[in-house]
Amino acid sequence: MGALLSGQNWADGLMLGALYAVAGVGFALVWGVLNVINVAQGSMIMVGAYVTYVLFKGTGLDPYLSLPVSAAALFIFGYLLQRYVINLIVRAPMFMTLLLTFGVDLVLTVLLLWIFEPTPRQVSPAYARDSLHLAGMVLPVTRVAAFGIAIAVTGLVWLLLNRTTLGARIRAASMDVQAAQLVGVRIASIYALTFAIAAALAGIAGTLISTTQAFSPNDAPSLTLKAFVVVALGGLGSAWAALAGGLLLGLAEILGGAWFGVSYSSMISFAILILVLLVRPSGLLGRQSYAG
Repeated sequence: MGALLSGQNWADGLMLGALYAVAGVGFALVWGVLNVINVAQGSMIMVGAYVTYVLFKGTGLDPYLSLPVSAAALFIFGYLLQRYVINLIVRAPMFMTLLLTFGVDLVLTVLLLWIFEPTPRQVSPAYARDSLHLAGMVLPVTRVAAFGIAIAVTGLVWLLLNRTTLGARIRAASMDVQAAQLVGVRIASIYALTFAIAAALAGIAGTLISTTQAFSPNDAPSLTLKAFVVVALGGLGSAWAALAGGLLLGLAEILGGAWFGVSYSSMISFAILILVLLVRPSGLLGRQSYAG
């Protein structure tokens, strides 16, 4: 019971959940709009992490200043990948796109292993060991920054989808492709931009992960799995649903791990996933279309 009442555990869970949420927002966007389960999400996150690592080691660039670079690099990669590869079979059964993104995941992971080897790396700026002390809790500066950026990114995605013309077109494409085409929406371009935005979010997630924990190319499958759980918990309804799913997953892992032992944290999170799906299959905040 003490683990559940510990403010430190709750803070740790929320900060970890914020990282999961950023990984899940892009995954949810692609799934909700394109109806594609992007199995390459984890490896794309790793690419973002290594972009940050290379910039930090090569130029000394602060990792948070490299956020636009990693986001832009993954945006371009995601746009080209969807427009000229995935778009060729986007109308095929989901199993085909699943296989294609699985192939992309394998290629990216092998390339990262070839270039960087499986040795764990971490971006450690001068302030990496600094912490904030609040009400008896110790809050690492990098985790606090990641939490704030995760909330900000979620808000920006919501604004993009609900307060811009591009967002309206994305939502229209997710609701009814034929109707969207009738009003002039270019579906191929919208799909490519949607995938590119999701890839940019993966790049941001990679940067945040690189500053808070050690990483290696072998982490890609687990990150994809975490993103899937986040979407399943929160639902496909909106960016805020992914945030809710991420925070819930982070809390489940930290609180469950503190109560039963760290080795059981993943098992507990998946047990909660099964429970949520049994009670509410669409997720906590799920809708039938992606509404932002």
